[in-house]
Amino acid sequence: MTIVPTGTSGRPTTPPDQGVGPLLRAWREQRRVSQLELSLRAGSSARHISFVETGRSRPSEEMVLRLAEHLDVPVRERNALLLAAGYAPRYPETPLDDPAMAALREGMERLIQGYEPYPALVMNATYDVMAANRGIAMLLDGVPESLLVPPLNAMRLTLHPEGLAPRIQNLRAWRGHLLEQMERQVALHRSKPLRTLYEEVAGYPLPPGTPDAEPGEGPGAEASTYFALPMRIEHEGRVLSFISSVSTFNTPMDVTVSELAIETFLPADPATVKYLHSLIA
Repeated sequence: MTIVPTGTSGRPTTPPDQGVGPLLRAWREQRRVSQLELSLRAGSSARHISFVETGRSRPSEEMVLRLAEHLDVPVRERNALLLAAGYAPRYPETPLDDPAMAALREGMERLIQGYEPYPALVMNATYDVMAANRGIAMLLDGVPESLLVPPLNAMRLTLHPEGLAPRIQNLRAWRGHLLEQMERQVALHRSKPLRTLYEEVAGYPLPPGTPDAEPGEGPGAEASTYFALPMRIEHEGRVLSFISSVSTFNTPMDVTVSELAIETFLPADPATVKYLHSLIA
C-alpha cells in the first residue's frame, strides 16, 4: 500500500500561554523526577530549576532543550516548550507527502514490502495506518468496508467488534496488551487525541461469544510455548500466531518522523511460517 498522509494539524498539544516554568514542572512531576535529580542530569542547580519553574528565571533556549531531553519530552512538545519560553520552534513538521520525505517514504515502503509475506505496517502517533504490506491486507480480509475508510486506524481495526476482534482467539489477553500499551503512550505523550482514541476503543464491547477466559490465559500462560505474548488470529479456518515488534526512528529531528512507528508481525510457530509462504508460492 502507498504511504497515506493524514494531515496532522502541526500544532503543539500543550498550550504555550501557560509559561515555560509550569510546563516544565508538569513534565518533571509526570516523570517523577525531583528538582535536584533533574539539575544533576542537566548540569545545573536545584535552585536554578526552582527559579525556572516559578518564573523567577528565564531559561536559555539551550537549557529548555536540555531539560526537555532529560525529561524525555516528545519532540512535538519540545516545540511547545520553546514557544512558551519565547523562542522559535526548533523541530519542523514536514508532511509525509512532501517531496523532501521521498527517501523516507521509499525506504519505509521497501522495508515493509521486503518483510512479506509476513504482515508489517507504518503508523503515526494516533495509530493511523500510513502504509501496510500485503500481509496486513491478508489479515483484513472480511473486515467491513465501513472500517476500511481512510485513514485506517490500527486500534479500531483490531479491537472493533466488527473488525479483527471476533477472529482473535486470545482476544482478552491481546486486548489487554494493546490497552496497556496505549495507556503508556498516553502517559508519555500527554496527547488529547490519543486519549480520545483510547477511551473509544476501551469502550468497545467484546464480540458475542467471547469466553470469560481463553484456555491458558493469565500471567506466564504463554511462556511454555512462546517467548512473548502472541496474537492468535483465525484466517480461512486456520489459526495463525504472530509476535509483534514496534520500531521507531533514532534521534528524530522532525516532528512527523518522531511520531512514526513500524510494526512487524513475526510468525510465532512453524505452522504460521509454512502457511504464509504457501500463499506466495
